[in-house]
Amino acid sequence: MSPTRRDHTKTGKVLVVDDEPAEREGLARLVGQWGYEVETAASGEEALNLVETQHPAVVLTDLVLPEMDGLTLLQKLKETGRPPIVLMVTGHGTVESAVEAMRHGAFDYLTKPVDATRLQVLLEKSIEQESLSREVNFLRHQLRQKGSFGQLVGQSKGMQEVYRWIELAATSTAPVLVFGDSGTGKELVARTVHDLSNRRNKPFVAINCAAIPETLIESELFGHERGAFTGATERRLGCFELADTGTLFLDEIAEMDNSTQAKLLRVLQENSFRRVGGKAEIQVDVRVIAATNRVPTEAMAAGQLREDLFYRLNVFQIRLPALRERKEDIPLLMRSFVDEFNRQDNRQVRGLTPDAEKALDRYGWPGNVRELRNVIQRAVVLGGTGLIGTEHLPDNVLRSTEPARPSPAGSIVPIREMERELILRALQETNQDKRRAAALLGISLKTLYNKLAKYGIQAMKSARIT
Repeated sequence: MSPTRRDHTKTGKVLVVDDEPAEREGLARLVGQWGYEVETAASGEEALNLVETQHPAVVLTDLVLPEMDGLTLLQKLKETGRPPIVLMVTGHGTVESAVEAMRHGAFDYLTKPVDATRLQVLLEKSIEQESLSREVNFLRHQLRQKGSFGQLVGQSKGMQEVYRWIELAATSTAPVLVFGDSGTGKELVARTVHDLSNRRNKPFVAINCAAIPETLIESELFGHERGAFTGATERRLGCFELADTGTLFLDEIAEMDNSTQAKLLRVLQENSFRRVGGKAEIQVDVRVIAATNRVPTEAMAAGQLREDLFYRLNVFQIRLPALRERKEDIPLLMRSFVDEFNRQDNRQVRGLTPDAEKALDRYGWPGNVRELRNVIQRAVVLGGTGLIGTEHLPDNVLRSTEPARPSPAGSIVPIREMERELILRALQETNQDKRRAAALLGISLKTLYNKLAKYGIQAMKSARIT
């Protein structure tokens, strides 16, 4: 019995290739019943001609064909400008050949007589895969032409490696761990993985673990029942339920308390949880992408990240380089941000003066891409038209752009002291406004408080406390 026909029309064209008229027309009718547009070919040569003119998303071909067999057809299809997804149909006596075809790029195979339910599922997966392949090819073209990969910008070696891992991670449902300094674009990486995956049309839910008090993080993640605690006046769904069938992005995972990390580990292992105050087990299908601004192994050693949770999350690890490690990308990023804020703020800035570009190139960018974006936004608003000059750049950027002089022997400053000095400078420039200072430094407010305690920095009594 064939599966029930869907009410909606499928997107994507299917080419059925078989030299037996009855087999060919039977498969074409079946596929057409599911709403796909169908073309047919009686030979491999005819199939190649139709692929060049009709551009089907999927080729469903018999493995045994006269003159040109299915394996040869597969090889020739891979050489076309827009290679389709290939599904092989084979008799039981040639299954080994079909498996060999998969090693050479076929998506999957079916044995005769064709199981209609399996065929329908494979067609849906094939169309989805073809769509994702087109998106990846478009992004690769965009990277060659404009230096951008979706919303990520950069052509440096470090970013090329990031793009490679994004493509690999997107084809899986396994967890991903992204790490890099604050402001490097970890959420953009998570969104790009989601957009290139088969969950792209499902929810993408993001949560910053550092921004939520420890007393509320469990409720934010898992939800709560009415009366679970004081103030819980109604049932509330948590992020895992909101992200069901989609992707959940957990930023600053190392800032989560240890007990919540243990509960998160259980959800990743069991795909189920209980709401706070609830008894029922809730099943979910969620792909988790976690991020931290710490080196994961160092966070484990410091007891900030559970070792068992790390190994569960660390199926795909993507490290984002700091902006100072990829300064060759700064001109691309500047142009991208100028274009963005011209559109957003109705400005007509054409670019930057050579002196302004040199100033930005010499600056150390402790806040990374986020800080560069903020600096360009400010400059576009101030400039309005023409070119951005040094007069449109903030003082802290200009003051830090003097070329470094060689240090005399024995004058190296420890990193700890440099970081402390940078925090003090940020507090001074923001009149002790910790929220603004954290934004300037490209770190979370909670991280700033941790560093203030670590370095024994006390706020000035006359300053406004935030």
